[in-house]
Amino acid sequence: MAESRKEVPSLTSELRADIVELPHIIREASGIRLFGKRIKSIIYTMDVAVIANCDADAVLAVYPWTPNTKILEAISTVANVPILAGIGGGLTKGLRSATIGFFAEESGAQAVVLNAPTTIETIESVKKVVDIPIIYTVVNKEINLKDRIAAGVKALNIAGGKNTAELVRWARQQLNEQYPNFPIIASGGKTDEQIKETILAGANAITFTAYGVTEKIFQNKMEKYRGEK
Repeated sequence: MAESRKEVPSLTSELRADIVELPHIIREASGIRLFGKRIKSIIYTMDVAVIANCDADAVLAVYPWTPNTKILEAISTVANVPILAGIGGGLTKGLRSATIGFFAEESGAQAVVLNAPTTIETIESVKKVVDIPIIYTVVNKEINLKDRIAAGVKALNIAGGKNTAELVRWARQQLNEQYPNFPIIASGGKTDEQIKETILAGANAITFTAYGVTEKIFQNKMEKYRGEK
C-alpha cells in the first residue's frame, strides 16, 4: 500500500501573516547538509526586513560592492538561518578576501562565497584562514571546475541567468566521474517550471531572488489601509 503524504501543520500569528514564502517547488530538491542542517531554499537578498521575515533555509548575502564587515554584522543580527557570506574574489581578492572570510566566520557565517573572477590563488588564501566551506560562483563554461575544487572549493553556486539549467547539467557532466555527489546551488528562475528544470538538471539547492518584495508587500498593505474606514 502506498504511503499517503501527511499534511504539515502550520503555526503562525496575526502579526507574522505576511512572511515571505519561497516557491514550494523548491522542496523537491535533495538539499545540502551544512553542519547538519538540511538546506534546500536559499533567499538571495540584502534586505534585512526580508531576511528577518522569510521561510528560507539560508541566506545568500552577496552584493556588487566591496564586502563590508558592518553589512555582514547587520545581516547576522536579523538572520535566524545560516548565512552564506560573499567575500569578493574579483576586485576584492587575495589577502583582503581571506581577511573578510575570517571575519565572516567569526561573525557566524556558515559558508563563504567567492564570485566568478576568483583566481586559484585567492581560493587558496581563503582556505588557509577559514574552517567553513568555500562556495565558488560559476557563470559560464570557461573554467576548470576540478582545479577550483582541488584548491579548496566545497560547493558551486551556479548563476547562468536563462542558461542556468544548462550550466548545471554541464557541471554535473564535468564532475560526476570524480565527484558524483558534489554540492551544487543554483538560481532557479522566476517560475515553477524553471525551478523544476534546474533541480532535474542536478541542482541540490535553489536560490530565490527577492527583488522588490518589501515594497510589494507594503504597497498591498497600504491599499488595504486606504480601503478601511
